[in-house]
Amino acid sequence: MDTTVRVRFAPSPTGFLHIGGARTALFNWLYARHTGGCFILRIEDTDLARNTREAVDVILDGLRWLGLDWDEGPATSDPAGPSKGDRGPYFQSMRSSVYARRVQELLSKGYAYEHEGAIKFKMQREPVTINDLIVGEVKRELTDREAEDPDFVIVRSDGQPVFHFSNVVDDLEMGVTHVIRGEDHLSNTAKHIVMFRAFGVEPPKYAHIPLILNPDGTKMSKRDKGALLSVYQEQGYAPEAVVNYLCLLGWSPKDNREIIPLEEIVARFDLPQIVRHNARFDMAKLLWMSGEYFRLMSNDRFYELATEALTKSGLNVQSFPDSYVRAAIETCKGKLKTLSELPVYAGFYFTDEVTYDPEAAARLFTPQNIGRLAGLREAFAGLASFTAPELESRLKTMAAQLGVKPSELVHPLRLACTGKTIGPSLYHLIEILGRDRVLARLDRALAWAESRSK
Repeated sequence: MDTTVRVRFAPSPTGFLHIGGARTALFNWLYARHTGGCFILRIEDTDLARNTREAVDVILDGLRWLGLDWDEGPATSDPAGPSKGDRGPYFQSMRSSVYARRVQELLSKGYAYEHEGAIKFKMQREPVTINDLIVGEVKRELTDREAEDPDFVIVRSDGQPVFHFSNVVDDLEMGVTHVIRGEDHLSNTAKHIVMFRAFGVEPPKYAHIPLILNPDGTKMSKRDKGALLSVYQEQGYAPEAVVNYLCLLGWSPKDNREIIPLEEIVARFDLPQIVRHNARFDMAKLLWMSGEYFRLMSNDRFYELATEALTKSGLNVQSFPDSYVRAAIETCKGKLKTLSELPVYAGFYFTDEVTYDPEAAARLFTPQNIGRLAGLREAFAGLASFTAPELESRLKTMAAQLGVKPSELVHPLRLACTGKTIGPSLYHLIEILGRDRVLARLDRALAWAESRSK
């Protein structure tokens, strides 16, 4: 008997991926990886009027961004389709013959019947006991309204199967052993259990995970701040941080740690550790965690994400030598919480002309400071070694000669070189920019100040 764990994530292509859906996918993926099982991706796209390729791509892009690879699916020639090898997700819209066969099976067994052009399933009248791996034992009795007619439609009059039917059929056909999904689906489970038994098989084990709530305790909907995964993709959060944070929304490792490597989470993750109570979403904690992940990640990984973000912002990073780009990006590591901050923070590396912050220029480009910048320009031009230690030493020597604090020179120098008053370590960024760029920027600052004085 095959005891391999088989789980699935089965979203509808609605044009967005809710953060709760992303967590459901993650918990299924974690359980599959923990047990050495199989993670299946199935797109429930039977509503043909609402489904588009763009809506599907939102789901696939989100899962890839999180690093959640699926293990099986039909062969595909679509270069945007496969996540692993040449396998794409299953699409319910491509499985109509399977549903037609299973409908006939229920009709022939007397578990379904035609009604006003549709097909209805004969629901049992007795209470259904659900032995949920997280919620515990739940006894589902018919409501007063259902008691009058508990039967429900499984195929609409237009021939399209409804969610309850196609969901059960696919879980059956794909050999799903564990259904891990949001607690809001618990109300559907009695129907699904009865339908599995009508097909002559025992249902999968069910595990309904707690809901994700807003900070005020209300249920998080797609309109709420931070509810869509695309927000974190677009703002450049560390994907590893989002995965880590989502793990902690409902799963407890019992030791109060927050930054946990994914490999360790996979090794420790199990369904009994999923807590019963709903989880409140804390964007401030996720933002902090993103900054921590950027600080801790390898230089190569940070370089990969940073160059992607800079290119997306319109900066032509590819026109610069790789060694220059790597050195520039390395000065930003540990300084950012999201990569959306990077173009402003480090864009000066990748442009010929910087734009001065107006308020800072009025405050720092005074006649006195411009004279000091001119002196620095000459000092830097004469350095035998244009390195951070030499640059720092020369600036401090000049400050001592002028009888001022080094900061009196540092602030106007930073503005001249970057256009900003904050940024990476000054002496290191000047070394990376190189002598020619720095002298050219100092010349431009001097000319800019001179033009304003006339």
